[in-house]
Amino acid sequence: MKLLDVEVVLSIRNKGIQQTRHKPEVMKELDDATAHYAILSHRWEEPEVKYEEMIRFTKMEEEERKEVKRRHGYQKIIKSCEQAVKDGYKWLWIDTCCIDKRSSSEQSEAINSMYRWYQNAQVCYVYLNDVDESTFPAEQDLIKFAESNGWPEWFMRGWTLQELIAPKEVKFFNKDWEYIDSKCQLASTLKRITGIPHEVLTSGLAEDRLSVAQIMSWAARRVTTRVEDRAYSLMGLFRVNMPMVYGEGKKAFQRLQLEVIRVSSDQSIFAWSLQIPRAGSVLAEDPSDFWDCGEVRKVETEEFMGKLWEYTTTWQGLSEPSRSGIAGQAQHRIKLVAWLRGVDSQEFHTFTISNVGIQMLLPVVPSRDSPSHCRAILACTRDSDLVTIDLVSSGRSFARTSINSLLPAVYPEFKTLHLIHHQDTNETRRQFALDDKYASYHGFTRRGTYPRKFTDNTFTLSSLVDDLIVIVYANDGVGAWFSIGLGYYLGQEWVHVDCDGRSPTEEKSWTDVGQQAYNRMWKARTTHAMSTFKRKDPDIYREGHFVKLVHLSQSIWAVRVIWGRWEADNSKVIVDVMQCPGCCDGPCSVTDTSHDWSGLGAPELTVDAVFDPYSLKLDGRTVSLRKCSGQRIVLGDYGDYSDGDLVRTGNIFEDMRTLGIDRGDSTNWRAVHPVSSSWLPVWMKNQDDLAVAHHDTSEKSLALHQPQAFSLPANEHVSRLLKALSTRLEEKRLATTVIQCTDFYTVDKDGKRRDSGDDSGNYPTEAGTSTPLYIIARPHVWRREPLCKQRQERLKSIRENFLALVDMVPCFMPLRVCPHC
Repeated sequence: MKLLDVEVVLSIRNKGIQQTRHKPEVMKELDDATAHYAILSHRWEEPEVKYEEMIRFTKMEEEERKEVKRRHGYQKIIKSCEQAVKDGYKWLWIDTCCIDKRSSSEQSEAINSMYRWYQNAQVCYVYLNDVDESTFPAEQDLIKFAESNGWPEWFMRGWTLQELIAPKEVKFFNKDWEYIDSKCQLASTLKRITGIPHEVLTSGLAEDRLSVAQIMSWAARRVTTRVEDRAYSLMGLFRVNMPMVYGEGKKAFQRLQLEVIRVSSDQSIFAWSLQIPRAGSVLAEDPSDFWDCGEVRKVETEEFMGKLWEYTTTWQGLSEPSRSGIAGQAQHRIKLVAWLRGVDSQEFHTFTISNVGIQMLLPVVPSRDSPSHCRAILACTRDSDLVTIDLVSSGRSFARTSINSLLPAVYPEFKTLHLIHHQDTNETRRQFALDDKYASYHGFTRRGTYPRKFTDNTFTLSSLVDDLIVIVYANDGVGAWFSIGLGYYLGQEWVHVDCDGRSPTEEKSWTDVGQQAYNRMWKARTTHAMSTFKRKDPDIYREGHFVKLVHLSQSIWAVRVIWGRWEADNSKVIVDVMQCPGCCDGPCSVTDTSHDWSGLGAPELTVDAVFDPYSLKLDGRTVSLRKCSGQRIVLGDYGDYSDGDLVRTGNIFEDMRTLGIDRGDSTNWRAVHPVSSSWLPVWMKNQDDLAVAHHDTSEKSLALHQPQAFSLPANEHVSRLLKALSTRLEEKRLATTVIQCTDFYTVDKDGKRRDSGDDSGNYPTEAGTSTPLYIIARPHVWRREPLCKQRQERLKSIRENFLALVDMVPCFMPLRVCPHC
């Protein structure tokens, strides 16, 4: 290691360069095992004096040298040298100027050796630059030290952890370099600040009695300037070494844990807590995940087996003979004892790391709700209880997750597992697109999300964790709000609407409201997932979609949420606010529906599509269409659906004129699509102006000359128009796509013309054109939700009682109303 010669440094300061006969070297390389030196621990404050400046200090021009001397970093060097001389030391090491950071190899060597350098130092000077008093802060001061949890900032830095533990003697100094006290004398206060046990502060680190998780917990709330340094600063505490790769980010902490696993059999390294649900690796993302592991203790095999027996007989409720029988308990005890004797202790405490995962032997309990989930029991304790982790199978390996369900009353089974130690797991990441423009129609706007934000109205949920995201909406004008939770639990997507609690006050924000709703939904996620409607026999041509309606308490509003999969791997969630249809006594049950599986109608436009027998390709995508019969159908027609046909009662574009809405650019209201055959018969070759609509159940198809397709586009103009018409057009169907052509007729499979296609009274729409085919569907905003059954029964009872009273009192007879009203 390179050490400062304190006498040379002070001589240059006192006498100046000109008075020094020779220009001595201020630094010398020595062996830390034999040298007697002091070492400095401090909080970096720019500008510090760098290595290259220190070694050429005597050769600098006078002006440059004066600039260096004015730096606070230079004054730290001088004060440290003065203290070293006072204590009788010739050599001093300071990280700012004793490492040539221009050399990556030297920097890597220094970081890998730093714990040893601090450990071998005769004394460590801790400089607290934010402490004014000559006494150590006895109590937490959140005002003075607001940015460092109420204590001097030195205690919040990542590197200073090893600098506190490693040296035998540590002296604390305030900002004026006045001595405060030593580590041993301050051990009780330091324990309260850092969580480090008193015996470690006074006697050093004894690895045999401390768990990995406990040591990690000391670094949980510490920070570093570089992300990688959160890992590199802990290498010495675990006696491991690894190369420095700045730029790898959090992968550095993953590598650190793997290095620890290679030299330790301590299973507490897996005892970290999931603060926010995430998928994959059984390794923690950073030291923060060990925040609650200060009391985690590792246990040896024999003690573990005793505690495992207690776990299976008390926690699992298996001690009563009625549950498992005395014979069953005895058999299991024999099994445990046999396992203890038959399994080499080395096998239980041996980890093997490969590309498949970390191979280890663990007792596991299966989940009652999912065969792919289980709970593993670790050989470590927290508050005297065995620590468990939840796992989910991912291919041949297991990933970390969480289970919020009761485990079956069965004994653990020992299994050899491969635990995933990287993030490339076989998880399903379902992408959701959020469409909430209908909510804004009634003044409800998005106010926040929790626990994470998303942009472009898209977010993802992972299948390997109990994933959940909450979106909050509010209308300040009417004092109403609600939150929607979208979750993934045990392979089941679920949606829940929450309107409990009060609107935020000045002290609370909408983020706080989202967090409270998140906590309520998180605790009840098992119930929400299990109550989600599951389509048992989905139509082969349709994906399952679901509608949920919830009344907002103390308001006239109801929230309607439609969610489901509209594309191969992605889903869409539509949030709509409507006037309550009469569900005040309880939310309507979740119902299933389907969408316009033709692929042209966007999900925000259509649901409850009707199966149609003819197929064509529009824009290269196969869609299904229905043949017109009995009346002319044009794009935008709406009406009732009867006997497979649309009975026209109006047109949305005609209603626009009635409402005085200017159509403006026609491309906002009509999309044009090229038409081609869904399958190409041999006889159709070289007939570019002809397309054949194939019939799914008949050998007869429909030949179309010069066909064109027009549909309602998926844009905000159309969506807001449908919403504006929703009140008076409930339960109506809408023509979302029409096919126009100059001529059409029926053909058989050989292409022979059988009869005219216009045999059903179809009327031309324009000169020389006809509309033989169309698609109808019901916009979701036109959907009428059924009354709550409880409310219906109550209204019926009230009506019957009222009529009975009217019959009893003759003067009330004029009030007699129709019993069917």
